[in-house]
Amino acid sequence: MANTTFTGPVRSESTLKTISKNSSTGAITEVITMGDGPVALADENKTLDNATHSGRTLVVPALAANRTITLPAPVAGAHFKFIYGGAAEEAENLIIITPGNANFFIGGIIHLDSNADNVSVYSNGSSNSSLTLTDFGLFEINILAKDSTNYYIWGQAEGADVPAFADQ
Repeated sequence: MANTTFTGPVRSESTLKTISKNSSTGAITEVITMGDGPVALADENKTLDNATHSGRTLVVPALAANRTITLPAPVAGAHFKFIYGGAAEEAENLIIITPGNANFFIGGIIHLDSNADNVSVYSNGSSNSSLTLTDFGLFEINILAKDSTNYYIWGQAEGADVPAFADQ
């Protein structure tokens, strides 16, 4: 396969996609889509995929019930940026999980406490595959696939209750 080097800007009337190709099967996997607008997630449990969600801002709406967002199997470089698009602090929980306990989070988030002190909350880096935002307010959570097993996680979340990392 040839390499192409650009000395000027790369332009597209639609989007740019980064892919990975399996060296033995030739299968193509979309890793990240750049250039599309934000994705407004519905008030439902959701399993994400790289082609639609990676590389885009994912807007979480006000929730009517506890909701779980499941990340796809990690592909190095896949990036998911979550923000809250509601208008008030939630009475519901948002749970973000990896596909399973073998795929865990590395990193942490800053909790901006609306009724006490602020605290940093960290994954244990070896098995925590679930993050729960309890009765959350404003947040920005970034998740980046480190490799084909694990995800880096960082960001901040505001609310009265401290977010929690756990195993699934």
